[in-house]
Amino acid sequence: MLDNLATQRYCSLFNLPGQGRYRFLEADVLEADLEAIFAAGDTVVHLAAITNATASFENKDQVERVNLIGAERVARACIKVGSALIFPSTTSVYGTQAETVDENCALSDLRPQSPYADSKLRAERLLAELGKAEGLRFVICRLGTIFGVSSGMRFHTAINKFCWQAVLGQPITVWRTALNQKRPYLDLRDCAEAIKFIIRKALFDNGIYNIVTVNSTVGDIVEAIKAHVPDLTVQLVDSAIMNQLSYNVDNSCFQKHGFIFAGNLERGIAETIQLLKPVQWGGGEEAKRRKS
Repeated sequence: MLDNLATQRYCSLFNLPGQGRYRFLEADVLEADLEAIFAAGDTVVHLAAITNATASFENKDQVERVNLIGAERVARACIKVGSALIFPSTTSVYGTQAETVDENCALSDLRPQSPYADSKLRAERLLAELGKAEGLRFVICRLGTIFGVSSGMRFHTAINKFCWQAVLGQPITVWRTALNQKRPYLDLRDCAEAIKFIIRKALFDNGIYNIVTVNSTVGDIVEAIKAHVPDLTVQLVDSAIMNQLSYNVDNSCFQKHGFIFAGNLERGIAETIQLLKPVQWGGGEEAKRRKS
C-alpha cells in the first residue's frame, strides 16, 4: 500500500483484517521509485487520485499532475515489471443526453463536466495507447459514486454528504438542476468485490467496464434518508457543474463475466446514518439558536 496521506486518512490503516499480509509506504506516485515497489507484485490497483469533481475547478493543475501524470508513471512502471493494472476511472466521463449509456457508447456521449472527469478520460486513452504500443495489461473500471461505511470514508460525495447533513439537522443541499436527474452509484462492498473478482478472473483484457450498483435520482436518495430522519428538508443551491443531464449507466457488460452486484442503496444509507446517530450533534435549529 502506497499513499502520501494527503487526505490524512490514517484511520484507513487501523484494524486491518487479520488474514492479509500488509506493507505500507508513505510515498507519492509522482516521486516514488514505482518499479522497485511493484517488482514483486502481480497486480497494481491504482487508487491514487484527486476525486472531488466540484473542487477540481479550483486546482486544475494539481488534478492534471496526480490524475494524468501519476497514472502514466504507474502504468509505465507496470510495463517495466510486468504487473497488470486495475485503473479506477469514473462514470462522470459520460456527460451525456442519452437515456442509457454503456462502455461502447459514441464518443459524442463522453463529455466530462469537470477537470476531474476530464483527467480520468484522458488517462483512459493513455492506457489504451500504452496497451497497443507497449503491451500494458490493464482493465478500466468506470466507478459510480461510492456510498457505504468504511474506516476511511469521505463526505464530499452525494449520498455520504446528504447523510451527514441530515444527521446534523441541516437541510440537504442539492444542485438546483439535479433533484430529478439520475446518477450512477456504487456500494463500497460491490466496489471491493469487483476488484477481487477482476484479480481472481485475471480480467486484464484492456477493456472498460461500468461498475455501478444502482442508478438513482436525488429524490430517491432523499426518500431513503427520510425513512431515518423524517424531518429532513431540502435546500436547492447553485453549483459549478450545472449542465450534466440525467442518464442511466448500464452495468451489464461486467455482469456477463459472472459478477453479481449485491449492494443496496437503502441499506447503505441506513448503515451510514446508524454510524453517525449516536453522537449528540449541535447542529440544525440548535445551532441557529446559539447564533441568535
